[in-house]
Amino acid sequence: MEYEILKTEGRAKRARVSTVHGEIQTPVFMNVGTVAAIKGAVSTMDLKEIHTQVELSKIGRASCRERV
Repeated sequence: MEYEILKTEGRAKRARVSTVHGEIQTPVFMNVGTVAAIKGAVSTMDLKEIHTQVELSKIGRASCRERV
């Protein structure tokens, strides 16, 4: 992973994060993909249309969830 600062102005920064999966321009809005948010609510096409660069996802198994 590489982090390159492209421009600064005061305390603000514009940067590029390079990963094995591609580049992310910052500042950036990051989706948080939860089962409730993604299941049927947001399609892959929706994410492409809004030019999503990155999505944070929590991957867990149902057997690990706490039961009430």
